[in-house]
Amino acid sequence: MTQHTSSTLAIPEVSAIPRHVAIIMDGNGRWASKRHMPRVAGHSEGLNAVRKIVAECRRLGVEYLTLFAFSSENWRRPPEEVGFLMKLFLKSLKGEVTRLAENDICLKLIGDLERFDSDIQKMVTFSEEKTAQCKALTFTIAANYGGRWDILQAMRQCLIAHPHLKPEQVSEDLIQPFLSMSYAPEPDLFIRTGGEQRVSNFLLWQLAYTELYFTDVLWPDFDEAELHKSFEWFSQRERRFGRTSAQVMSQSMSDAV
Repeated sequence: MTQHTSSTLAIPEVSAIPRHVAIIMDGNGRWASKRHMPRVAGHSEGLNAVRKIVAECRRLGVEYLTLFAFSSENWRRPPEEVGFLMKLFLKSLKGEVTRLAENDICLKLIGDLERFDSDIQKMVTFSEEKTAQCKALTFTIAANYGGRWDILQAMRQCLIAHPHLKPEQVSEDLIQPFLSMSYAPEPDLFIRTGGEQRVSNFLLWQLAYTELYFTDVLWPDFDEAELHKSFEWFSQRERRFGRTSAQVMSQSMSDAV
């Protein structure tokens, strides 16, 4: 498995099209409420937006797409909404896995999946195995995921693997392989729909140098045109990674020669 270097340790490659896009899909409930529909209707409509964005990211050449589907804090929502989300999650896995495989899209799930029932866990395993050899796009769903949980579980796994580790030996390179997304480069672009401007415990380690894009558009209305807007904004960003603008310009001129 490829191990990707942290952006705080090395300067990653930069391109106009983000290599890795991470999205918090916010606004499903409000979308439904504005239309005097039950909140769960917004979640169903949000699934259509997922299909559009996955297909468009593949078409544009994005290599990794990560969607925050259900956070570890979402269990606090009303039981009937959580129950619907679980049923929708299972139904979508069953309905989409063949389509993903046919389009050469590899599906991965990250998060503490032990809290899900056995049917969901079995379907996750089946879906990951069925798409394991797909290469065009790695599509990750974060479910019962939290950034702090990710760091804690990585540290625990690291200590299990290195039981005699001394404090001064702890490093990013040592912890990195145990993070949930060690198979992917850090996100270049983070998108949050729905108007909120926070990362909500999502990929806390991985977002260190990610460009953060916030939009008021509710997730069910976030379509290909909105994705293009976010990519256009991203292409105008100067990604310095701790360097000065002059250093970035000098490097760009050297690369062009």
